[in-house]
Amino acid sequence: MNYYFSALLSNKILICAATAWAFAQVCKFIIHIIVNRKVDFERLIGDGGMPSCHSCTVCATASATGILCGLDSPYFAIAAILAIIVMHDAMGVRLETGKQAVIINDMMELLKNMGSSLKTPHEKLSEFVGHTPLQVCVGGCLGIIYAIVFTMNF
Repeated sequence: MNYYFSALLSNKILICAATAWAFAQVCKFIIHIIVNRKVDFERLIGDGGMPSCHSCTVCATASATGILCGLDSPYFAIAAILAIIVMHDAMGVRLETGKQAVIINDMMELLKNMGSSLKTPHEKLSEFVGHTPLQVCVGGCLGIIYAIVFTMNF
């Protein structure tokens, strides 16, 4: 058991990915404070916003894999394709889901204000789900830069 724990803690690619995600979440939290002039601790763990933490994580993973295993390795190929799929999904399906959540929340609020007697409890849907292309691009670039700095110093 100790071997497995030790192996996980010495996996540079895994550590790079996890710390890149944490770094991007902190950046998102700080950017949210600067832009909105208020503290929202949900931004430390929540989806959506600038930069895309998903993009940062998968780009850091792919970049660290390419640096440590080689750009011609099958591991890099898998990581790169996964990164492309995740980033495409963040701008597509997840972004549209966030837009739909805004509309549904507005509709539910309107019905409530009109005195609707809907008996179903309505939990407000999360509107921070997807990312704009700029948020994905910034997250991806942040992940690549993070992996380069991380692998040079690890």
